[in-house]
Parts: sequence; C-alpha cells; structure tokens
Amino acid sequence: MSHKVKSSELSPDSRLQSYVAHGDFIDCFTVSSPMPARQAAEIIVDFPNWAQPLLRLRGLITAPFGLSQDGPDAEDKLGPFPVEYTSDTEVIAGFNDKHLNFRVSVLAHHGQVSLATWVHTHNIGGKCYLAAIMPFHILIARNALARVAKASRPVAA
Repeated sequence: MSHKVKSSELSPDSRLQSYVAHGDFIDCFTVSSPMPARQAAEIIVDFPNWAQPLLRLRGLITAPFGLSQDGPDAEDKLGPFPVEYTSDTEVIAGFNDKHLNFRVSVLAHHGQVSLATWVHTHNIGGKCYLAAIMPFHILIARNALARVAKASRPVAA
C-alpha cells in the first residue's frame, strides 16, 4: 500500500460538492488508508508540535479583527471546528466567519482517505487571509494525511 500523499480532485461522492460555487477555493489531498473517516479526522486535527506556533500566531494576528479563535460552540467538534455532517464515510466540519466560510471534509472510501478544504471568501480581508495562509495550509494538510497513513501502517510483530 502506497502512503504517498497526492493532490486529487474532490470526490463526486463528497457531500462537500454541494458547497462549491464558481470562484470558491477548493483543494483536496488523498492517501491510501483503510482508516474510518472519523478516526482520520481526529488525527488530522491533532496538529503537530511544529504547527502550534503557527496557530498561535494566527490567533494573535486575527484577534484584533474579531475573527473566531476557537470556532463557535458546538456539541460535536473536531479540534476548533464544529462538526456539521457525519456518516460512515465522511465527516464535514467548519463554520462561517466574518471574512470567509470554510469547511473541511474527511472522506474515507475505497481504501483511501481524502482531506478537502472549501473556502468562500466574503471580502478583501478573506481573500488576503486565504492568500497569506495558503503555503501553511498546504504543508499542514499534506502532513495531516501523512500522519493518517503512518497511523494506518500495520505494527510489525
């Protein structure tokens, strides 16, 4: 089984498809893994130590603009993200904020786990924010799926 993270298209089976409109940002990465969606999502939001300072910096920079730091309250959350939809094969989490709306989908099917991110910006602040975080977003998303693949490897006896 290959554990290489690949850029991919959003699956037509993903419920996230219903969010995507012209001009929205969407990306998707996929890795081979038999892991269930919820278990993979929990690994994905368990950000590695090297990402923690980036998340704190994001909080410091965005706080004066009134942007959400921990996401809205919700009964079911993955990290700071309220879970909006869950099934046996997919979990969608995220929320709407002043500058943009975003959702992440973790889809597990056919021996693969995909992580897709959808963003709809509301204003120039949202566009600037998205542009500023993009390099970090890609690193964190790819690393998250690599951690899913690593956790999926059989333990040697």
